Amino acid sequence: MHEMIRDIQEELHTERLYLRKPKQGDGTKANEAILHSLQELKPWLPFVQETPSVEDTEQNMRQAMANFLKRSALRYLIFEKDTHDFIGTTGFHNIDWKVKKLEIGYWIDSRQSGKGYMVEAIDRLTRFALDDLGMKRVEIRIESSNIKSRAIPEKLGYVLEGILVNDDLSVDGKTLTDTCVYAKTVR
Repeated sequence: MHEMIRDIQEELHTERLYLRKPKQGDGTKANEAILHSLQELKPWLPFVQETPSVEDTEQNMRQAMANFLKRSALRYLIFEKDTHDFIGTTGFHNIDWKVKKLEIGYWIDSRQSGKGYMVEAIDRLTRFALDDLGMKRVEIRIESSNIKSRAIPEKLGYVLEGILVNDDLSVDGKTLTDTCVYAKTVR
């Protein structure tokens, strides 16, 4: 089956959270979270090197909507079930439907960190990739010095397959960085 006609769940649930695909107007909530989290996100994420406007974030959300439809990347926004508070984003990128592998990325509103929300969301997304989408390999790639982000795959039983030395440049382009490659695989 071609990935364009593949049915993909647009909303996923956990005990405390729901994850849903982006929709028009989500840029406002996401931008507010970005602005509150700039200091925590800036060392790791290229899109916050310059403070994004609401319009920039809305444009990014609309691009994510198009990518979801094309099945080239599947972004999910994370919300708390009871309060509907925005938690952060996660999703699949670098999807290879033929090889059946993909990569998970994520970021969290710093006001929501330390509550176990991202571990819960990534656990659900991992199970969705392996069980529902039939992926054979799920990767999480993280800069080696990003200890908080590394804790998530480690808590979820991902295998650290290796550390790629001098693999990339830091987001400010000034330093060579090492990349940790975590994976869950099935045969």
